[in-house]
Amino acid sequence: MIYVFLLITLFSFIFAFRKKKPLLLSIPFAAIFVYMIVQIAMVPLPFWETVKFLVSLR
Repeated sequence: MIYVFLLITLFSFIFAFRKKKPLLLSIPFAAIFVYMIVQIAMVPLPFWETVKFLVSLR
């Protein structure tokens, strides 16, 4: 999965510099955020209980 994120980051850098649009540099962060949400949603507990559990870990 790390290779997918590296490819997304690479393409986002290339397109951001070619098109001169710095907003494209936020795509890797959005991809990681979406991946985290999907992984949390795959847990068999209710969504908010899972989030509360993850936040309470130390």
